[in-house]
Amino acid sequence: MPIQRLVQFALLIPLILLAAAPIFGQDNYEIQVYASDTVAPGRTMVELHSNFTFEGFKTAEFGMLPDQHQLHETVEITQGWTSWFETGFYIFTSYGPNQGYKWVGDHIRPRVRVPDSWHWPVGVSLSTEVGYVRPIFSADTWTWEIRPIVDKQWKSWYVAFNPALERSFHGPSVSQGVTFSPNFKVAYSVTKKLSAGLEYYGSLGPVTGFDPLYQQGQQIIPAIDYDFGPNWEFNFGVGVGATRNTDHLLVKMIIGRRFSFFTPRIPHLLKPNPAGGND
Repeated sequence: MPIQRLVQFALLIPLILLAAAPIFGQDNYEIQVYASDTVAPGRTMVELHSNFTFEGFKTAEFGMLPDQHQLHETVEITQGWTSWFETGFYIFTSYGPNQGYKWVGDHIRPRVRVPDSWHWPVGVSLSTEVGYVRPIFSADTWTWEIRPIVDKQWKSWYVAFNPALERSFHGPSVSQGVTFSPNFKVAYSVTKKLSAGLEYYGSLGPVTGFDPLYQQGQQIIPAIDYDFGPNWEFNFGVGVGATRNTDHLLVKMIIGRRFSFFTPRIPHLLKPNPAGGND
């Protein structure tokens, strides 16, 4: 099967599944607006997401621990398999007052992107993320997310849009079906190394009818990105919640490093053979 047809098929699978089955929003463990690029084949990106909630929920609700003054540390490991396919794995942890250090849960996230050879005017990729979170941290324990990613660099400006669709399979949000969580980023390159901008994170409710504004999650994060080199990623921001259903003040930081641990066999399997077609 030619690579381009394989990409098209992979892009369609999550949409077919979504149509057949009706998620819980991106919580404050992994606060990031994704770019369309994937990790290069044979490269491994290791990221640490550190988020501290200065002003959040002070009391336990639905059996969940309060998150005020919680420190969330998430390890994200992403392996690039081909020039258009990667797989990410998340390990969520939390440390809070009188709570100690706890394992929160794990997610896995395969992602494909439109190849550069297609010459699209914008970058496009699609990720699907599924995993488990312990009930003391989320009433919805098993969730699934489909995240289209569209971005564009134009001179000194960069914009990215992640209109995520989410679905809970165990918990109180199951009855909501598919919910809509749009994320957006706009940034400006202040220098060759430093860019600054705004990130927006929303959780609007079911796609069949959004929740009232006071029940929605609405968060704005002024943030910076700094280029420490081609193998590094750094992002820092201060988040302000705009509704009562959102953590009112938090700080987030992402530090990432690319490594070359091994060369995957998948790209070799997709090389064309002399007889024509692909192995």
